[in-house]
Amino acid sequence: MQQAAPEPQHRTVLLDETLQALAIVGERASQTYVDGTFGRGGHSRAILARLDSEGRLLAFDKDPEAVAVGRGVTDSRFTIVHESFTVLSQEMARRNIGKLAGVLLDLGVSSPQIDDARRGFSFRYDGPLDMRMDPSRGESAAEWLRGATQEELREVIRDYGEERFALQIAKAIVARRAERPLSRTRELAALVASVVRTREKGQDPATRTFQAIRIHVNQELTELEQGLTQAMDALAVGGRLVVISFHSLEDRIVKRFMQALAKPDQPPIRLPIRASELPPPRVRLLRKQIPSLAEVVQNPRARSAVLRAAEKLREKGPS
Repeated sequence: MQQAAPEPQHRTVLLDETLQALAIVGERASQTYVDGTFGRGGHSRAILARLDSEGRLLAFDKDPEAVAVGRGVTDSRFTIVHESFTVLSQEMARRNIGKLAGVLLDLGVSSPQIDDARRGFSFRYDGPLDMRMDPSRGESAAEWLRGATQEELREVIRDYGEERFALQIAKAIVARRAERPLSRTRELAALVASVVRTREKGQDPATRTFQAIRIHVNQELTELEQGLTQAMDALAVGGRLVVISFHSLEDRIVKRFMQALAKPDQPPIRLPIRASELPPPRVRLLRKQIPSLAEVVQNPRARSAVLRAAEKLREKGPS
């Protein structure tokens, strides 16, 4: 008998740490914030609770089910947009929103998405191979698997899943689809397991492949790079950018982005200039946070979360 998916639930990760990093106190409580990934609204509701009557919160989400939850928030200070956070700058311009006091990006997949077999994110429950954050737009995982070349499959599984058996998995997918297309999560998981004979203790053989395909289908890393740049440009001086990531590929992008801005701009090599004359960095790095042991015990899915935050010190260009 197939295992039924549990009723979707969601626990907000690193909630207190997020609020501390956003620093919604004093005059900042009257300003505008963005939650770039509403999910089920845990962070958004906590932010709203700290804003005063003048404060505003603009939220984004690609998932229609998350947007439906957001539209049930009856707070006049709150607006949700059914789009990726990559349209942040356009939405701000359209709504005549000035600079922001804070931007939160809580990346990855939410528990309701993972636990809903219809979404196809998890190999633990049998469902259609979809994996789209927004099932109404774009190409599903099954559609991509039907059309991708062996080399495209290998590159995605290797680069986005950090999977050392990427070539073997790609060959198996191509051989299988010559007989019949892959359309179910359990089919793909079983196929990967037949090829990947060894894996780290406690990790399913399909974990890395499912991660890779999901990242590719949703263009998660490309969107993250775009979103980080837009968020930093949208922040006021003194504003905070807070990002929660759940795997090394995301965290690496966030870390490098913030660290690059935390260094002074370098002048042309042949331009004589003293170090003291260099413009200051654009951001100040805040302390990196990971979940406490108590949080991980309460919510095992939080164990890989990493929060990084930065405070904007100046706009682009010379000080």
